[in-house]
Amino acid sequence: MRIDISRISKLANLSLSDEEKGKFEKQLDETIEYIDKLKEIDTMTVDPTSQVTGLENITREDEVKPSLPQEKVLSNSKSTHNGLFKVAAILE
Repeated sequence: MRIDISRISKLANLSLSDEEKGKFEKQLDETIEYIDKLKEIDTMTVDPTSQVTGLENITREDEVKPSLPQEKVLSNSKSTHNGLFKVAAILE
């Protein structure tokens, strides 16, 4: 399979030197060759899995901890309104 790096870089709006094009073309060729090898593997006897470590519930329990007082947090803001941060509008 021939990869057209010039077309790909144009679609991605990237400016690549000839050296970079050669490097990326080689890397993409190697990646596609590896994917083709993976396609040859028979996975019909392998059970589907969403994770492979076997670990369960490895996150800590949520704990309620004291936080900064609202007044202290808002004191760092340039602008507040009714106890909230006031920011410039981004939507019309």
